Amino acid sequence: MSFDEKISALSEKIPSLIDHLETEEATKNALIMPFIASLGYDVFNPQEVVPEFVADHGTKKGEKVDYAIMQDNEVIILIECKQAKSNLSEANMSQLYRYFAVTKSRIAILTNGVNYLFFSDLEEPNKMDARPFLELDMLNLRKNLLAEVKKLGKEKFDLDRMLSTANELKYTSQIKKVMVKQFEDPDDAFVKYFFKATNSGAHFTASAKEQFTEFVKKASSQFVNESVSDFLESVKAVQNEGEKAEEEEKPVEKTDGIITTEEELEGYQIVRAIVCQKIPPNRVAHRDTKSYFGILVDDNNRKPICRLHFNASQKYIGLFDEEKKETRHPITEVTDIYQFSKELLDNLSLYLESE
Repeated sequence: MSFDEKISALSEKIPSLIDHLETEEATKNALIMPFIASLGYDVFNPQEVVPEFVADHGTKKGEKVDYAIMQDNEVIILIECKQAKSNLSEANMSQLYRYFAVTKSRIAILTNGVNYLFFSDLEEPNKMDARPFLELDMLNLRKNLLAEVKKLGKEKFDLDRMLSTANELKYTSQIKKVMVKQFEDPDDAFVKYFFKATNSGAHFTASAKEQFTEFVKKASSQFVNESVSDFLESVKAVQNEGEKAEEEEKPVEKTDGIITTEEELEGYQIVRAIVCQKIPPNRVAHRDTKSYFGILVDDNNRKPICRLHFNASQKYIGLFDEEKKETRHPITEVTDIYQFSKELLDNLSLYLESE
């Protein structure tokens, strides 16, 4: 399963579990450890995830943060956990603040398993910011936020890339909160701005303020509704176009009983994308047979790039050596083909050298 799929599955479990999570330990086991595992970290390997990590602070000795995620024997992420129904208060943030200052970690997470607050030191080095740069609500998942959280995963942990967008995330999230508040309950300055913009030279009197406050509320609501409606219509139009394209490209059963599947075509496109680093796309061809789907250079059987064996429950990609001997490698998903990019390019180089 992908990261998004794992998080989605965990999210779906929360409503049925939350009433039974009466302690912090229960919350850790049911919600927080699976979340850490979804990022690719082995929660049972103390070289990767250290529970009850000691973070001494000044005269306070033996203080412990719930989890420290390690990389190359250095702390990269601190996680402070609370019971599922607890409020992630400023007091809890202060506790994490102390831990942050005595480690080299640049990322700290405060969570109750349902809400995750992500902090860094964007405003002052080695001093945790007072406000999180990202807030993830597991009961209201948003793809754009999941894409940012995924950057903290073990496989592609990239602190610089994460921090490069953290500052933007912090302010855009705060701006959105302000916008929501103004749409629901506009303050005087917000109402006055629209009054002045639509009534040149008029005085912003008490009666005008009362009247225009209602106008701004209604206009805001209509604007949001119309924007959503327009977006849904555009999505519907794109879906309709996609359905038409799918109908045109639907796999067709050939007269010899061979069926070229969508997965095989997807695999072909991935292989072509990889090898196009060295040859033009028009030199990459495919031939389907009853036993395998072959991908070739110049549609030449003597120049096989690889074979896709997708006709059984276990998928394989077949790679060739210098003697053109095929070795099958099991894969789970079609996108796993990307893991063999080097082998595909090395195989291709054998043909290019002889040209």
